[in-house]
Amino acid sequence: MKLTGNTVLITGGAAGIGFAFAKRFIKAGNKVIVCGRRETKLQEAKDQYPKLITRVCDVTKEADRIALFDWVTNEHPDVNVIVNNAGIQQRYHVLKANAKEDWSYYSNEIASNVEAPFHFSMLFARYFATKDYAAILNLSSGLAFTPMAIAPIYSATKAAVHSFTMSLRHQLEDTNIEVVEIAPPAVNTDLGGAGLHTFGTPVDEFADAIFKGLEEGKTEIGYARAASAMRMSRDEIDESVKTMYANMKNTI
Repeated sequence: MKLTGNTVLITGGAAGIGFAFAKRFIKAGNKVIVCGRRETKLQEAKDQYPKLITRVCDVTKEADRIALFDWVTNEHPDVNVIVNNAGIQQRYHVLKANAKEDWSYYSNEIASNVEAPFHFSMLFARYFATKDYAAILNLSSGLAFTPMAIAPIYSATKAAVHSFTMSLRHQLEDTNIEVVEIAPPAVNTDLGGAGLHTFGTPVDEFADAIFKGLEEGKTEIGYARAASAMRMSRDEIDESVKTMYANMKNTI
């Protein structure tokens, strides 16, 4: 991937993996725009990096996604890279869930993790097709390949992102648009709630590894456990999922 001279939009870019990517894109000589739901978090990010351009957007809402696309392409028509990073992880047991009264709680995860990256990819692909160079980066997860049974919707949504990104790459192979899938392992961020991923890979270690892969021109980039999960056999997947659930089922 061309890592300098771009205008980059990162969803969910005010914290965690998104913010780690934003810092590296800025350092590499790119204009960076980040969006998020919370204006306070966006301002905190901008306080650290005044060159950062911020925009409030709830990616779970179709109207917000279209408004963001219209704003970015009008105010920053040189935009040529999108990083679909925003995501939600919810842990629950289906027998304890009230899917009749609380379905919006669960569908919000689908909207964030599936609808948003699919919608943005399709919106920006047509816009990017006129560019000399462009890239769409979609974040899946190691759990796309070895689902974590205590987070069933999250794991399924990330599997959908993996499949969609593969199809997108083939459809755009005759254009100047690069399509990259990034599959994180557990990373020490607040995904799903503070303190749930303190055992995970440090976010800066993960981001450095991903940018090394981008520099090398890779189009599928995993790290640590996620890298091995991407190449597991079916028997290995079954064993991994079984072991992971046995170790975590008492947490939900």
